Amino acid sequence: MGRSSDLTGLQFRMLNRKKGPSVWAPRAQCDKKAYQFRMKWICEREPKLDCKQAQTTKVLVDANGVYGVDTSVGIQYLGKVVILTTGTFLRGLMHLGQSRQAGGRAGEASANTLSDSLKEQGIELQRLKTGTPPRLDRRSLDLSQTEIQPGDTPVPYFTYWRDDLFHVEQERNSISCAYPKNSVLERIGGQLPCYLTHTTAQTAALIRENLHKSAMYSGAIDGVGPRYCPSIEDKIVKFTEKEQHQVFLEPEGIATDEIYVNGLSTSLPYEIQVPVVRTIPGCRKAEIMRPAYAVEYDFAPPTQLFPSLESKLCRNLFCAGQINGTSGYEEAAAQGLMAGINAARRVAGCDALVLRRDQAYIGVLIDDLTTKGTSEPYRMFTSRAEYRLLLRQDNADMRLSEIGFRIGLLAKRNYDCFCRKRTAILDEIDRLERTRVGKESLAQLIKRPEVSYDNLPFGNANLSADVALQVELSLKYAGYIERQEKEVERLKAVESKMIPHSLDYYEIVGLRFEARQKLDAIRPVTVGQASRISGVSPADLALVLIHMKRTGQSARFLE
Repeated sequence: MGRSSDLTGLQFRMLNRKKGPSVWAPRAQCDKKAYQFRMKWICEREPKLDCKQAQTTKVLVDANGVYGVDTSVGIQYLGKVVILTTGTFLRGLMHLGQSRQAGGRAGEASANTLSDSLKEQGIELQRLKTGTPPRLDRRSLDLSQTEIQPGDTPVPYFTYWRDDLFHVEQERNSISCAYPKNSVLERIGGQLPCYLTHTTAQTAALIRENLHKSAMYSGAIDGVGPRYCPSIEDKIVKFTEKEQHQVFLEPEGIATDEIYVNGLSTSLPYEIQVPVVRTIPGCRKAEIMRPAYAVEYDFAPPTQLFPSLESKLCRNLFCAGQINGTSGYEEAAAQGLMAGINAARRVAGCDALVLRRDQAYIGVLIDDLTTKGTSEPYRMFTSRAEYRLLLRQDNADMRLSEIGFRIGLLAKRNYDCFCRKRTAILDEIDRLERTRVGKESLAQLIKRPEVSYDNLPFGNANLSADVALQVELSLKYAGYIERQEKEVERLKAVESKMIPHSLDYYEIVGLRFEARQKLDAIRPVTVGQASRISGVSPADLALVLIHMKRTGQSARFLE
């Protein structure tokens, strides 16, 4: 996915550069169709992978669990495991003003019978809501009235493997040639710019006058919307003190004039959307190519899943993405990756792979979902992670390459590259600790706020930029990192101790009724997961551990 983003990206930026490295975040604005077609091409050429297309209407279940799916065309596809990634299509209902139409996305039908099939297996379903903004014709915009947002140079690629970067550039160029050069869209440094504008007092007044026509505010929608990516109606109503809200105008692709209006999600009727858009600087004469709309859909509360993303109620059924109550491409991609890994490991007879909260944001995401659940579309933020200094975007290869190689997902050439990088980092840190300038070592000197690796005396000019960055961050934040690592080690012994799935919480003497209910409903896999369940106290956990010891129940530890 990262490689495909590098190959089809229109613009790349590193967000939050003014803040500390624990919240830096690479962002790619991808060509919508180029990304889609490249991923389709990858799937179609993957050995031993068959690609079939049909609408799934039912999961097929016997005494051993799921064994396949039925489709609307009467064809059954059988398998040892099934992964559901239903997006917004489960009984999807699109809202545009007072108009309602079945569908999970504009122009695509909803899946109306699969929900009933899941309910038959005892899976609880609830409703959520999301929305999409209008798309505008670029030719109708006056972008001179906006603030240009260029991409970063050098490009902050997602690809970690330096040996692959040359091939990425080559493939980017060959893919670009397949698309017509659009003379209207001025390329900056090989990237397309985005544009920043804002709502106005006129925008707010017009929306307030027509709130009763919004599907979200008229009572037409039952589902809960996203707290952190709200509709423009929500922003105007809930943040009355704000005079304006940011709006980003983003190109959808290199071969189209369609502009995505990020920040203007709405379910107002079309005849109101047009004047609302035209109150925004740069959009005074804007033509809407596709109106905004809201989508309401079914999801399965994720406390019904094991941390492997397998259903607790239906063996061999895995779920990923918006069916688990999340919102956002990154959250869906992370879950899809882990569900795919664990489904494949189930078929191969291997234990599930569960990443810890100190190993990856994926670990935080899935633990939050399966332990706490969610009553609104869940988004992943750095603030949700207690070990975010360890979970920086720049050290993902340091944290996860060993695991990726061990389970067969990381190519040996990439693993060898990682090993060389790790050795180079350790060697350079050792050199800086041994080299002194006066009374201080270079390692001590680089800890000063005003000193970076680039202006360090006696630096290594042959060191690659990514290695130099790791050396600098490792030394600058050594005290904080060491403190977090000690906290991780202190908690790991208890955190990863497994609780048998068969444990009868109603047999534990002295356990409070609320704790019994919560533990029995969620069935935590580890003591750490149990400790994060709302309503379960440390005293409750102590009773669980005592009961396990007394009854000789498993004391295995999660790897």
